[in-house]
Amino acid sequence: MEICTTISEVRQALKGVEHPPVGAVLTMGALHDGHLALVRRAREECSTVVASIYVNPTQFGDQTDLAAYPSGIQEDLRVLREEGVDLVFMPTDSEMYPPGFDTWVEPGKVAEQLEGVHRPGHFRGVCTVVLKLFNTLRPDRSYFGQKDAQQIMVIRHMVEDLALSVDIIAVPTVRERDGLALSSRNTHLSYAERQAAPVLYRALCLARELSLRGQRDADTVREAMRECLVGEALASIDYVSVADAETLEELTGIDRPALASLAVTIGETRLIDNVLLA
Repeated sequence: MEICTTISEVRQALKGVEHPPVGAVLTMGALHDGHLALVRRAREECSTVVASIYVNPTQFGDQTDLAAYPSGIQEDLRVLREEGVDLVFMPTDSEMYPPGFDTWVEPGKVAEQLEGVHRPGHFRGVCTVVLKLFNTLRPDRSYFGQKDAQQIMVIRHMVEDLALSVDIIAVPTVRERDGLALSSRNTHLSYAERQAAPVLYRALCLARELSLRGQRDADTVREAMRECLVGEALASIDYVSVADAETLEELTGIDRPALASLAVTIGETRLIDNVLLA
């Protein structure tokens, strides 16, 4: 496995790739089985697999959140090597944002909903760094977890609008046995908070069950999700959403593919999750 820290090193290393497709998995490190599901899918489908490990500062509005982001680089590299990754790109901030850097990708309307409301500027930072990583790694396919459904939508819009030659592949969310979606942030949860955290998935399962039973009033589904969350003392609701699965505009009636999603703070750890509704 080759490890590169500069853009020029990556481009030189990938010059020798003779058999596409190249699959990319973009990460911020602190790898878990959710990340490895992306790597394994890429390994199954691509001749060459590349990964990035970079905690992107421009997608964090709260700098204390950035400082607290978990890391374990040596373990991450060990795992990626065992999974058969061919190249890992580990840039510094100065490599990605050199002095004088002043060009940004401004995402469109889908980025203004949900996370866009609660984390202003987040998707601007995401799109800018993802575009730069795509231009560096030149993948044919890039793999993302469905847990970050809005991020996938935003990136797909960017790829289409800017005519990028990369396919965005969504991989199903990997969960613990009790339903909690795997996330690097889960390591911040205390024992009591970890016991409380599956309430997110319970609320989403309730939304899905109501939809499957024929409930078409979106307000009724949202209220049921809220009531489920309020029952957990350690949970603080950021948002509960039942939205169009393409535009993320909130629905009044569930008469088309819909995404039930939520953001909830457990203790001091903010978690997100989602499920598609029939």
